[in-house]
Amino acid sequence: MANFKTVGNLERGEQVIAAAQQIVKALGTSKNPTEDMIKFLSDFDAHLSKSRMPDSVGRNADRSQVEQRLDIVQDKIMNWDSDESMIWDSSPEEGSDYLQAVVDVRNLTESLGGLSVEEDNQCENELLQRAHGLLQMAMARLEDEFSHILVKNKQLLEPEQLSFRSGEDDFVSYDSNSSFEADSVECTQERLLRDTSHNAEEYMVDLIHPSSIPDLKCIAEAMFFSHYDRECCQAYSSIRKDALDECLFILEVEKMSIEEVLKMNWSDLNQKIKKWNRAIKIFVRVYLNSEKRLCDHIFKDFGSTSRICFIETSKSSMLQLLNFAEAIAIGPRSSEKLFRVLDMYEGLADLLPDIDALFMEEAGYCVRSEYHEVLKRIGDSIKGIFVAFENAVRTNTSSNPYAGGGIHPLTKYVMNYIGALMDYSDTLNLLLEDGCEDQTTALSNSSQAIEGDEEWRSTHTVTPMACRLESITSTLESNLDGKSKLYKDISLQHFFLMNNIYYMVQKVKGSELGTLLGDDWIRKHNRKFQQQALSYERASWTLTLSFLKDEGICSPGSSSVSRTVLKERFKSFNLAFEEIYKTQTAWLIADLQLREDLRISVSLRVLQAYRTFLGRYAGHLEGSRNSDKYIKFSAEDVENYLLDFFEGSQRSLTNQRRR
Repeated sequence: MANFKTVGNLERGEQVIAAAQQIVKALGTSKNPTEDMIKFLSDFDAHLSKSRMPDSVGRNADRSQVEQRLDIVQDKIMNWDSDESMIWDSSPEEGSDYLQAVVDVRNLTESLGGLSVEEDNQCENELLQRAHGLLQMAMARLEDEFSHILVKNKQLLEPEQLSFRSGEDDFVSYDSNSSFEADSVECTQERLLRDTSHNAEEYMVDLIHPSSIPDLKCIAEAMFFSHYDRECCQAYSSIRKDALDECLFILEVEKMSIEEVLKMNWSDLNQKIKKWNRAIKIFVRVYLNSEKRLCDHIFKDFGSTSRICFIETSKSSMLQLLNFAEAIAIGPRSSEKLFRVLDMYEGLADLLPDIDALFMEEAGYCVRSEYHEVLKRIGDSIKGIFVAFENAVRTNTSSNPYAGGGIHPLTKYVMNYIGALMDYSDTLNLLLEDGCEDQTTALSNSSQAIEGDEEWRSTHTVTPMACRLESITSTLESNLDGKSKLYKDISLQHFFLMNNIYYMVQKVKGSELGTLLGDDWIRKHNRKFQQQALSYERASWTLTLSFLKDEGICSPGSSSVSRTVLKERFKSFNLAFEEIYKTQTAWLIADLQLREDLRISVSLRVLQAYRTFLGRYAGHLEGSRNSDKYIKFSAEDVENYLLDFFEGSQRSLTNQRRR
């Protein structure tokens, strides 16, 4: 193997060969080859004279110079290695000096490494080992300095400090209790503004102090050029992983296993989902975009290193967020979860372009593919919850009739529930598209069969969401019809259905539900509740009003009024009216307009008949003994008593004085 002097001779030999090649090339194009060749050789001889190593400077002189340079560099590196303080905390100048020492030792290592050292040339081998040792020591120190600067200059912003949150708004949704039998509960749900028109730069923050970036970049360059790029990236990823975990902690996202999530009760899980929905948007839009920019600032000159380093840094945090969503997707599909899960789906879908941009190409495939898969599973969960909701409506049973024939809690819950879904109509139309065609055909056939509307199918355009909501309202009506059979009183059966169908109409009419379900639905259900109201009146008052008919008042074969029959008619009417009064004052119509309309309708039917009968036959009992025993009510009394109906508070006319 060659020593220092041999290497120098080889280098000069290579220069001679290169010069000869240039001469040949130059002579081929020269107009005056002889003069050009003489000039070229003269210049080359001068160059060799300058570069030729003097015979007096040999192997010992070269080794001495290398040793001197190593001594100087070693003093700088060892001096700081024994110091517990950090170099860049001392001063920027100290940092620059140290980096220069690193450059020197790296150059010496490369120079020595370029020589082929003979096995018996122990001296050169020792120099190379010594240079390598110093370089390793310097790299370890730079790794510590790099980590220290990252930690010392870390900046964590509370979510309240982020200006884009001013766009958040609240909306009211309906969360259920554990049973349909309880009233639905209103709660406020946070929904982060989805404004994709903003540039990503508007969301970015400085995750470390900007003044520290030049120092970090210089250290990274020194480590990369020294082939310690892996150690540099590992140091960065380790520090920044912890920082991103801290960001999740600030956003109140706990690290939980799927099993832990599945065991949570709904009240606690509801709060977790709300925090998760808020956190993932801030984390991706603000922290991850800012982390990506930080990686670019430090590693942008090293090809794909910046992207790979970012993915390695952020992968675990993103998978932690997706792990929670995965647990929700595979959890029980109860109807109470639908609004929260819809928020999760819309949040994930809104962030999809950000995720595809942040975790691009093969390096980010694991995060990107997992994100897409979780989004799909959340969508499947929503469809499953929708099916479970309709099944819950269908199978909801009651053993006792609802008191007073008022609005059943199931009716309130279902109508408020589907009304709140209107905020998610675009998402639901997308997710519920499968299987809507068959259901639309069934609904249109059912509508034609019931209503005889031959134009319904051709004029009614049903969206996937409208299709499902029509099916749900139809299921609700069937359930209510079954619940009405729990009442023994036929009139109360009709009263109950009138009340509940009217409530359904009022919830649809004048709202977004009306636009979705259409005028046909409203007209059809208006007719339904009016038919139930008419059936109620007939069932309630037909027998009572039959006592006020003229037939049978006169004695057989005579035109004279039978006072005995007349007394019996008044007595029967009084008893029937008192019983209806006692019963139907306890019945409840919560809607003031419906209550007033039904009272007017009943008054027109009852009061007119009673006033006519009273005017025609009251005189036949005047002067008779105990006439007030039979004519207990004036027309005004009946009119006033009818005003007590449907208040939900039972009253009795027994022993009451005439008003």
